[in-house]
Parts: sequence; structure tokens; C-alpha cells
Amino acid sequence: MKDKIAELSMKNLYEEYPYVEGFFSPLGIQYEANNKNVKEMFNEMDDYFFEDIGIGREEIMEHFISFMDSMEEINKGLDQNLKNITIVGGHNKCGNLEDVRVTIRPGEIICIVGHTGSGKSRLLADIEALAQGDTPTGRQILINGEAPDEEVRFSLNNKLVAQLSQNMNFVMDLSVKEFITMHASSRMIENIAQCVEDIVKCANELSGEEFFMETSLTQLSGGQSRALMIADTALLSISPIVLIDEIENAGVDRKKAIELLVKKDKIVLMSTHDPILALMGNKRIVIKNGGISKIIDTDLIEEKNLKTLQSFDNKILMLRNLIRNGEKINFDIKKYFTDLN
Repeated sequence: MKDKIAELSMKNLYEEYPYVEGFFSPLGIQYEANNKNVKEMFNEMDDYFFEDIGIGREEIMEHFISFMDSMEEINKGLDQNLKNITIVGGHNKCGNLEDVRVTIRPGEIICIVGHTGSGKSRLLADIEALAQGDTPTGRQILINGEAPDEEVRFSLNNKLVAQLSQNMNFVMDLSVKEFITMHASSRMIENIAQCVEDIVKCANELSGEEFFMETSLTQLSGGQSRALMIADTALLSISPIVLIDEIENAGVDRKKAIELLVKKDKIVLMSTHDPILALMGNKRIVIKNGGISKIIDTDLIEEKNLKTLQSFDNKILMLRNLIRNGEKINFDIKKYFTDLN
């Protein structure tokens, strides 16, 4: 591939590999439909350009080839025929064995609950690493009933697992539109403009704090950043497994976020202290002393209780909006919560 792309004109390069914009755009290089190849274009750049970007004239070609190789690997794609993942128990902090084997399928929500420091994040880390007995817990994660090979486990581009952490802050000096466009280009999306519009709209529905396509990533609040990444993961990411660490602290509409991810047939595992989120799950994995102590299936009684809790939660949300809008809470709160309709 190296020789081929080195010889292509800029015009043909953009036509055959539209995702090259993801390399050139952050460098401030605008597309020009000419017959120069990449090396010729770089050779015509003055020394100030390379001083500004901090990369030498020879190095930039190596970075470009590496970028193109990575994009080709992405576009070959993973075998996304993910039927299930299985968590095979290891041991807790005391060395006691976890006598568990739980299988999770696309469209299912698994909640991970337990006290702070109990080991919830460790379980998420084991799943993200597709652990094979090589983490402190000794757990094993199977894909479709089998141990994944090293290419799947350690691929930087075609990851089976996407993780949404508690703190998500961008450092790239790009607009929201530029960020999503880069991602969409790498996925060979045909209608990129529509994709960008859909993701921004979805993110705004989740965050409640409106932002715009031209908003800089570094200007987004924590809740807006998390909402953008949830929308991007649901609508654009190829990763079929999504790990979420305490979404209740994210400043987003957690119910909408979970429903969106499940609708896109993702496997969702989330650690939470929120009873509403816990009851939204198909199962709860209870963590104590660093180990899986119990697995609980959500039953009909809990599903009924979930509806009641959601009614209370809607009332709290209405009060929160009144406070945000500068209104006074000067009515009978007791009566307000008695009427759950």
C-alpha cells in the first residue's frame, strides 16, 4: 500500500481514500484537486509549517503512511458476528474462587453493583482487556464461547469494547463537527453531513445543555462531553460491547442513554450506585471484596418497582428544572410526590 498511495495524485487520493481528510485537516492542509502526489506536496511546504506542527519533513511521510495503514486495518473490519460474551470467574482479594460463569448477549444490560472500592471498575477493566487469567483477578472473558486470539485482544483500531469512563475531557482543538467528521470518514460513512447532524442532535437530547456543530471540543462541559461520546458510540462506533462507569454522575439523561445503546444492539455493562439503573438491567453482578459474590436476575416485582422509582425520578427532574430556571419551590411537596401520574 505504501508505494501505491505515495504515487497517487492528491485528487485521486481523496477520491479513493476520503478518510485522508482526518490526517490533513488537523494540520491545516486544505484539499486541492491537483496532480501532485503526497511527497511532492510535503516537499513544497516551507520550514515554518514543519516547525509549527513539530514534525520533520521526512517524519511526516512516515506518520502519513502509518495513518493510512491504520485506516486500512479499520476498514477491513472485525468479524462483528458477536453472539455473546462470557465472564468466567477468577478469585477475590482473599484468593477465594468466584464460582460463576455468566453469558451476556447483544441487547442485554448488565449492572455491576457494590460499595465504593469493592472492585466494580476492576471487573470492567477485565472485560475491556478481554482478560485471559492474566489480570489480578484471574478472570477469563470468552467471545462466542471461545478465548479470543491476540489479534482481537490487542488491536488498537478494531476494538470489541468501547469504554465510557466517569471523566471524559477532550484535549483536541477541534470543533464537534470536525471530530465527528473524522470518525465518520474513517468508517467510510457515505452521508457524513447527515451522520454529524444525527449525532449532535442525539447528544443534545441526552445532555440537556445544547451545544452546536461549531462548538470547540475543549469548551464542552463534562456532561456534554459524555453525551457526545455516548451518541457517537451508539450511532457510529463499531464496538459491540460498551462499558459505562457510573453514568449517574455524568450529567446526562441516563435512561435515554441506556435505551439508545440497547436499541443499537450493544452489550451494555455498567457499574452503578443508582437503584433505577440497577433495576433497568437484565442482571446485577454484585461485587464484594474484589470478587463476584452474587448474580441476581431482575424479576417482575423489581420491574414493577422500577416504574414507581421512575415516576419519583421524573418528579425530581421537574423540581431540578424549576430550580435551574430560577423558580421557587413554594407548593406542597408532600402532595406533589403523592400524585405520581
